[in-house]
Amino acid sequence: MEILNQISEYLQQGDDDKVFALTKEAIEQDLNPKVILDNSLIAGMNIIGEKFKKHEIFLPDVLMSAKAMYAGLDQLKPLLASKGISGLGKVVIGTVQGDLHDIGKNLVGIMLKGAGFDVIDLGKDVPPEKFVETAKRENAKLIGMSALLTTTMTNMKKVVDLVRKDNSDIKVIIGGAPVSKEFADEIGADAYAYDAGNAVECVKELI
Repeated sequence: MEILNQISEYLQQGDDDKVFALTKEAIEQDLNPKVILDNSLIAGMNIIGEKFKKHEIFLPDVLMSAKAMYAGLDQLKPLLASKGISGLGKVVIGTVQGDLHDIGKNLVGIMLKGAGFDVIDLGKDVPPEKFVETAKRENAKLIGMSALLTTTMTNMKKVVDLVRKDNSDIKVIIGGAPVSKEFADEIGADAYAYDAGNAVECVKELI
C-alpha cells in the first residue's frame, strides 16, 4: 500500500515529522494498526538494520531513523494495546553492574523495538538481581546484557547463575567489545551477539 511504503521511505530518511503525519493519516484511513506497524515502521527499520550491518550507513543515521520510528510507534501503541495485540515478546536489556557504557546497548534496544519486540531497558550499572527480578515480574522471555570492560564481564555470569538457579526458561544473550562466543559458552549464556543486527537475529531465534 502506497502510504505504508511512504512511511517506510521517510523513516529510512530519518524524517520524523513526515512519519508522524503519515502514520496519523494511515490511522485515520482506518488501516489495521498491526499492518501499519509491520509493513511500514518495522519494514523500514529492517532495511536500516541491514544497511547498518553492511556499513552502508552509520550510527547517526540509525538514531535519526529510530527517532522517526518512535514518532509513528507512539501513535500506534495505544491502538495496539486496546486491540490486545502484543509484539514478538518482552526483552529486558541493560549494561551490567560497574559498567557505564551504553551506546551499544541503546542501539540494540532501538533495533529490537524496530523489529517488533517490547523492550524494557534498565539502563547502565544494573545489579544482577534487577535483571532477573524485572524479567520475572514483566514475564519477559529474554535478558540481554552488555559490557565494555573486562572487569565487569564477570557480572554476566552472576545473572546467568541466578536465572539457572530458578530453573527459569528465560533466555540470556550477551554482547560487548570484550565479550566472545567462547565466554558466552563458558558462563552458560544462550547466545552471544557481535553487533546490534546480529543481536536481533539471535533474539528472534531464541524466542
